Amino acid sequence: MTVLPTDDFFRHVNGQWLDTFEIPQDRAGDGQMRQLHDAAEVAVRDIITGLGAGAGDGADAQAGSAGPEEATAGAVAPAGSPAQMVSDLYSSFMDTQTIEDRGLEPLQPLFDLVKGAKNHQELARVSGELYRHGVSGVIAAYVSPDAMKSDTYAMYMMQDGITLPDESYYSDEQYSEIRTEFVEHIERLAQLTDLVKHTGFTSSDLATHVLAIETDMASHHWDRVAVRDAQKTYNPVTRAELVELTEGFDIDAWLDALGVDPSVDHFIVGQPSAITGDTDVWAQSDLEVLKAWTIYQILNSRTGALPEAVVDEHFDFFSRTLSGTPQIRERWKRGVSLVEGYLGEVVGKLYVEKYFPPESKDAIRELVDALIEAYRQSITNLDWMGEETKQKALTKLSQFTPKVGYPDVWREYNFEVKADDLAGNVDRATVAETKRHIDRINQPIDPHEWLMNPQTVNAYYHPVLNEIVFPAAILQPPFFDADGLPASNFGAIGAVIGHEIGHGFDDQGSRYDGTGNLVNWWTDEDRECFTERVQGLIDQYDVLVPEGLDPSDTVNGSLTVGENIGDLGGLGIAWKALNIASDGNVSEDDARAFFTAWAIAWKSKFRAEERRRRLAVDPHSPEEFRCNQVLKNMDAFHETFGTKPGDGMWLDPAERVSIW
Repeated sequence: MTVLPTDDFFRHVNGQWLDTFEIPQDRAGDGQMRQLHDAAEVAVRDIITGLGAGAGDGADAQAGSAGPEEATAGAVAPAGSPAQMVSDLYSSFMDTQTIEDRGLEPLQPLFDLVKGAKNHQELARVSGELYRHGVSGVIAAYVSPDAMKSDTYAMYMMQDGITLPDESYYSDEQYSEIRTEFVEHIERLAQLTDLVKHTGFTSSDLATHVLAIETDMASHHWDRVAVRDAQKTYNPVTRAELVELTEGFDIDAWLDALGVDPSVDHFIVGQPSAITGDTDVWAQSDLEVLKAWTIYQILNSRTGALPEAVVDEHFDFFSRTLSGTPQIRERWKRGVSLVEGYLGEVVGKLYVEKYFPPESKDAIRELVDALIEAYRQSITNLDWMGEETKQKALTKLSQFTPKVGYPDVWREYNFEVKADDLAGNVDRATVAETKRHIDRINQPIDPHEWLMNPQTVNAYYHPVLNEIVFPAAILQPPFFDADGLPASNFGAIGAVIGHEIGHGFDDQGSRYDGTGNLVNWWTDEDRECFTERVQGLIDQYDVLVPEGLDPSDTVNGSLTVGENIGDLGGLGIAWKALNIASDGNVSEDDARAFFTAWAIAWKSKFRAEERRRRLAVDPHSPEEFRCNQVLKNMDAFHETFGTKPGDGMWLDPAERVSIW
């Protein structure tokens, strides 16, 4: 039965697909973005195999790929060249026989580090060394532009120590079954890998200890709503203050092992009470239990480079149990992901040369300019914001840096890659990347850096850099078509551009000024008006229940509010930009095309387990609401389709939220 656009616009546009499409067995969901991802994945696979990488074990499963007879590992590329690195990294992943033969041998040096620790202090140093190798521990750290000195890199310290998606999984009754399955997973993993030999605990005792110590740590963690707060999570401390904050954990030894220079005396702590609580758990835990937990973390961090039985067990819990995915992805797809993770810009450069025409970059820049102009006009005419705040908002808008397609300067990679050493490649790549970041502390930022590869189907806004970034892979139909209807481009990629700009003015992005510093540029009156409107949006989303889930499975409006503001502002400003481009005379056909493009952009379908997981951890609302709830708040949608009270898409004008 046809669904009317006035009752459920998402289903009106996508209903036939939603009713007939079957999610592939190797994923928790599918949709418009995933289909573009699939195309980019095949393109990257062909680039990799074209460089000479081995393509066995299913790499030739799709038409157009290079078969094993066409590709030889290492080929003729000079040692250390980008082509050799890409080719041999992929080949090392496809060489399943060598992986099986080596078993857990590659992890032995890391296991030995842990087993050699004689006390908590020595284990803290080992934990820092392991973090350098990409193994999670009691504290997480990363290097990023300082939010109060945005031209300089600083080290951020965050809560860590848990394996499940977030702290709620360790305490909420709704996740009790998952906790049971987590314990069973660890038991099976321990039996598969003979961890009793490395930990001294039976598989059952090891699993019990892991859950217990992580439950203790999780009890101190901030929830995902609190972690979003840009001001509460910016807590600068000196080294002496950090030592005091982590009493019972030798943070100096941890930092030294990580490679942080002793002279570094400025750190930013995200969740002070959580870090204190977690390090207290560390100090109070039995040494042998801590060592066993750490060995589990080593194993968990390296499963992708281990024999198939270990990979399958990891998949069974983290994908099948948590997300409902029935089947692991083909090996060649996982190999492509590995290469993109460690050598992303090498293949990205080749990707844009082949698939991203220069004229697309120019066209998108024009759209970005159009969206920024629409925002400028909208801010200028806001009736709820005072002149002082408006001028500062306009200043910030004028300081946005758009990046389109691909980096102007490509990064270099400096680590050894061997065609027969997957685990070693992963380790060397991780250590090199850690060093690259640690060496940046207190250094000027790199304005040319991208945080996504060109072949990634996504976009982002960075509040500290005040930049909006649109990789090449998203700049294609149905999001953007250089030969397509302008109204459709505005409704799809235009809204995406507007969304990313909107993050600069959402509940958290609005706390940063145009130079990216965490500075309050609002009057108290204007911030109060803004907060009232934001709360109206939170209240709307708090009661939404995705189709097919239980009434208790509601959206968390406080968790998703930043993305919801981005969606609402993005589409609203894209509509304004279309009106400006049309001299205020948008035809009914163009209006319908605009809104239809928006609905197509969010076409997606997820398994029930994945939908529930996302409700708990994802700051984005379910796609059906990213489409419909935004439209309900737009007068232009109601005018275009003639909605009326009683219609599913109707929202009383007094309840509609308009921010930007």
